[in-house]
Amino acid sequence: MTASLFIDGAWSAGSGTRRGKIVNPATGQQISEVAFAEAADLDRALAAAERSFAGWRRTTAYERYQILTRAAGLVRERAETIATAITREQGKPLAEARMEAGATADFIDWYAQEARRAYGRVIPSRISGARQMTIAEPVGPVAAFSPWNFPCGQLVRKIAAALAAGCTIIAKAPEETPSCAIELVKCFEEAGVPAGVVNLVFGVPAEISGHLIPSPVIRKISFTGSVAVGRQLAALAGQHLKRTTLELGGHAPFIVCGDVDVAAVSALGAGTKFRNAGQICTSPTRYLVDDAVHDDFLARFAAIAEGLSVGDGAAAGTQMGPLAHSRRVDAIDGLVQDAVEKGARLVTGGRRIGNQGYFYAPTVLADVPLAARVMNEEPFGPVAVVNRFDGLDAALSEANRLPVGLGAYAFTRSSANAARLVDEIESGMVSVNHFGLAASETPFGGVKDSGHGSEGGSEGLEAYLAHKFVSQIGA
Repeated sequence: MTASLFIDGAWSAGSGTRRGKIVNPATGQQISEVAFAEAADLDRALAAAERSFAGWRRTTAYERYQILTRAAGLVRERAETIATAITREQGKPLAEARMEAGATADFIDWYAQEARRAYGRVIPSRISGARQMTIAEPVGPVAAFSPWNFPCGQLVRKIAAALAAGCTIIAKAPEETPSCAIELVKCFEEAGVPAGVVNLVFGVPAEISGHLIPSPVIRKISFTGSVAVGRQLAALAGQHLKRTTLELGGHAPFIVCGDVDVAAVSALGAGTKFRNAGQICTSPTRYLVDDAVHDDFLARFAAIAEGLSVGDGAAAGTQMGPLAHSRRVDAIDGLVQDAVEKGARLVTGGRRIGNQGYFYAPTVLADVPLAARVMNEEPFGPVAVVNRFDGLDAALSEANRLPVGLGAYAFTRSSANAARLVDEIESGMVSVNHFGLAASETPFGGVKDSGHGSEGGSEGLEAYLAHKFVSQIGA
């Protein structure tokens, strides 16, 4: 695979010779390569996005709706191809990859419909004969940067929202997992998106962001990734007064009160933790369990973790696949060893699996001190910390201790407890008594160091719109 750049309506291998290796994380073996964009390629993409914006912004919301609806249909037709590519390059079980492909189509459908509801408003005037109104307009060409953990699911939120609003876009997709991104963009292309409206590039992340963000062509930045990189891009965007949507890392608390059905909550908690091998920004990491049910919860949770079938995501029966690359394995092992050295109890896991691929055993730690790195750094892997608490005040204090606030979960049968949890947890998203985050019709975003802005819901479209105020008298 070398014709992996899509610029101004044409696929190419780019102007240079640099290539990135595509590796199957289940084997650790290279399976293909992807072309990297050079500065000349990025300049062509910028010129295309600028030129095509003039026409695309004038395309009616209904026409954009029709094109996006066709694209969603094509994604559904090719869902198995997309899912297979996700599993091959990212590692998650095929069942999860199929869910991601289905959700990708749902997001396009949502934004197709939402584009028809980009309303302005009429404002009563204090001046007789004056008409005052606001008009929603596309903000302009967008530079978007998406991660490898959901290589289609994250990318589509940016492309579909930008197109629905009338913006053009240059999307830098993850070079580790390019195939599904290419298939997605082909669906937009074949649905009738004009040349230059969608541009897809791969390459060295710092080079691409450093070239695109300062460009006067780009009006908005959308980035999903780590807090550290988000800070760098926000600083660069701030120098050039660019709008930003930043969906950054988290360290999600999972609060379990003493009045719950322990069997049901531990099963849900384990399923949520080890989905995509824990490589999810909203994956629960700190399980804060009431002392009355802690031991029962821990035993059930650990038993589920021990029983998971870990293997190649393409193999039948696999419940958890490999980590995305060797760096994640080293990072997870380092966090686990640090916790044990600082006094944590290793309940299960804590080891690499096999002699090929990037597999790590589902791991459960208990009695983990606050000094351990895993209590302060997002693990982004199959590691769960299960600590006990005495009283809701203590649970809330720990939940809010860190400077991040993306996702949070809480379980209780008490309406009074639920009200406190909703009101007092410092997080952009809180799910009570179920796993209810990341649907296309709901906003997805964080507070504090987890970023700002939302993707999904009406808020996701709003991020790509500017509101022009008009005051008029007479003709």
